[in-house]
Amino acid sequence: MKLETESSIQSAICDYLALRKHMFWRCNNVPAPLPGGGFRALPKHTPRGLPDIIVIRDGWFIALEVKKKGGYQSKEQKEFEKSVLDAGGEYHVVRSIDDVREVGL
Repeated sequence: MKLETESSIQSAICDYLALRKHMFWRCNNVPAPLPGGGFRALPKHTPRGLPDIIVIRDGWFIALEVKKKGGYQSKEQKEFEKSVLDAGGEYHVVRSIDDVREVGL
Protein backbone atom coordinates (compact mmCIF):
# COMPACT_ATOMS: atom_id res chain seq x y z
CA MET A 1 0.00 0.00 0.00
CA LYS A 2 1.37 3.42 -1.01
CA LEU A 3 1.45 6.00 1.77
CA GLU A 4 0.22 9.49 0.96
CA THR A 5 2.97 12.04 0.54
CA GLU A 6 2.72 15.65 1.65
CA SER A 7 2.96 16.60 -2.02
CA SER A 8 -0.07 14.47 -2.95
CA ILE A 9 -2.06 15.85 0.00
CA GLN A 10 -1.13 19.43 -1.01
CA SER A 11 -2.21 18.74 -4.59
CA ALA A 12 -5.57 17.35 -3.47
CA ILE A 13 -6.15 20.33 -1.15
CA CYS A 14 -5.28 22.78 -3.95
CA ASP A 15 -7.69 20.99 -6.30
CA TYR A 16 -10.39 21.23 -3.62
CA LEU A 17 -9.74 24.96 -3.04
CA ALA A 18 -9.80 25.62 -6.80
CA LEU A 19 -13.13 23.82 -7.17
CA ARG A 20 -14.51 25.94 -4.33
CA LYS A 21 -13.17 29.04 -6.17
CA HIS A 22 -11.07 30.24 -3.23
CA MET A 23 -8.28 32.76 -3.85
CA PHE A 24 -5.14 30.83 -2.88
CA TRP A 25 -1.63 29.91 -3.92
CA ARG A 26 0.84 27.22 -3.09
CA CYS A 27 4.15 28.45 -1.71
CA ASN A 28 7.40 26.87 -2.72
CA ASN A 29 10.22 28.27 -0.65
CA VAL A 30 12.75 25.58 -1.49
CA PRO A 31 15.85 27.16 -3.03
CA ALA A 32 16.59 26.30 -6.66
CA PRO A 33 19.54 23.96 -7.26
CA LEU A 34 22.65 25.38 -8.90
CA PRO A 35 24.19 23.60 -11.92
CA GLY A 36 27.51 23.03 -10.12
CA GLY A 37 25.87 21.75 -6.95
CA GLY A 38 24.42 23.43 -3.92
CA PHE A 39 21.42 25.74 -3.92
CA ARG A 40 20.69 29.35 -4.80
CA ALA A 41 19.94 31.53 -1.78
CA LEU A 42 16.33 32.45 -1.14
CA PRO A 43 15.46 35.99 -2.20
CA LYS A 44 15.94 38.75 0.36
CA HIS A 45 12.98 39.07 2.75
CA THR A 46 11.77 35.50 2.06
CA PRO A 47 11.04 34.16 5.52
CA ARG A 48 11.86 30.59 6.42
CA GLY A 49 8.96 28.41 7.48
CA LEU A 50 6.44 29.71 4.93
CA PRO A 51 3.21 27.68 4.93
CA ASP A 52 2.47 25.38 2.00
CA ILE A 53 -0.74 27.13 0.98
CA ILE A 54 -1.98 30.68 1.54
CA VAL A 55 -5.68 31.48 1.24
CA ILE A 56 -7.22 34.96 1.20
CA ARG A 57 -10.92 34.93 2.07
CA ASP A 58 -13.00 38.01 2.84
CA GLY A 59 -9.77 39.95 3.38
CA TRP A 60 -8.56 37.34 5.86
CA PHE A 61 -5.10 35.71 5.66
CA ILE A 62 -5.24 31.95 6.23
CA ALA A 63 -2.05 29.87 6.24
CA LEU A 64 -2.28 26.12 5.69
CA GLU A 65 0.72 23.97 6.58
CA VAL A 66 0.26 20.50 5.10
CA LYS A 67 1.65 17.51 6.97
CA LYS A 68 1.24 13.81 6.35
CA LYS A 69 0.26 11.52 9.20
CA GLY A 70 3.06 11.63 11.77
CA GLY A 71 4.61 14.78 10.27
CA TYR A 72 5.42 17.75 12.46
CA GLN A 73 6.32 21.42 12.07
CA SER A 74 9.91 22.58 11.96
CA LYS A 75 11.17 25.24 14.35
CA GLU A 76 10.93 27.81 11.52
CA GLN A 77 7.33 26.81 10.74
CA LYS A 78 6.35 27.23 14.40
CA GLU A 79 7.98 30.68 14.42
CA PHE A 80 6.12 31.63 11.23
CA GLU A 81 2.85 30.38 12.79
CA LYS A 82 3.43 32.66 15.78
CA SER A 83 4.09 35.62 13.47
CA VAL A 84 0.85 34.98 11.56
CA LEU A 85 -1.20 34.69 14.75
CA ASP A 86 0.45 37.80 16.24
CA ALA A 87 -0.48 39.72 13.06
CA GLY A 88 -4.13 38.64 13.35
CA GLY A 89 -4.20 35.93 10.66
CA GLU A 90 -5.14 32.27 10.88
CA TYR A 91 -2.70 29.36 10.74
CA HIS A 92 -3.69 25.72 10.53
CA VAL A 93 -1.78 22.46 10.25
CA VAL A 94 -3.86 20.23 7.96
CA ARG A 95 -3.46 16.61 6.96
CA SER A 96 -6.45 16.16 4.63
CA ILE A 97 -9.27 17.86 2.75
CA ASP A 98 -11.47 17.04 5.75
CA ASP A 99 -9.16 19.15 7.94
CA VAL A 100 -9.50 22.01 5.44
CA ARG A 101 -13.30 21.69 5.60
CA GLU A 102 -13.12 21.87 9.41
CA VAL A 103 -11.25 25.17 9.04
CA GLY A 104 -14.32 26.43 7.18
CA LEU A 105 -12.94 26.51 3.65
